[in-house]
Amino acid sequence: MPKIDPESLPVVTGTDYPPPFDGDLAGRSYRRIGTAAGLSDFGVNLVTLAPGAWSSQRHWHEGEDELVIVLAGEAVLVEDAGRTLLHPGDCAAFPMNVPDGHHLINESDAPCVFYAIGRSTPRDCHYPDIDLHADGPTDRYFHKDGRPY
Repeated sequence: MPKIDPESLPVVTGTDYPPPFDGDLAGRSYRRIGTAAGLSDFGVNLVTLAPGAWSSQRHWHEGEDELVIVLAGEAVLVEDAGRTLLHPGDCAAFPMNVPDGHHLINESDAPCVFYAIGRSTPRDCHYPDIDLHADGPTDRYFHKDGRPY
């Protein structure tokens, strides 16, 4: 099994969320570990959230389990049940088809680093707090009334 040096991988910044939903992610960056390893069944990203940055808009997936593992710093997990502070070594899991929107926010003064593990192919994704829906088959964003962005 080949060793992967995350520091050698390109840093990806930005998001494909349409405005104004992209702004909260301005301090998020990641490295595509799964892609570098040639994985096709699931994706693994090494994510860094700068202070104040969000991991995503609050969301849940059809047909995709997700797992996050915090490596450094801290982040607040926000979900329907409330807010939970995550520290290094903490994990959070999000089973597919459970309509509980979630995301991480770095409310600290230091970067937060974590692994995000999930499906590598697009699946329908729901955003309960905003007028946004990701259509898995087309990999495009739509308003909740079906109009495309």
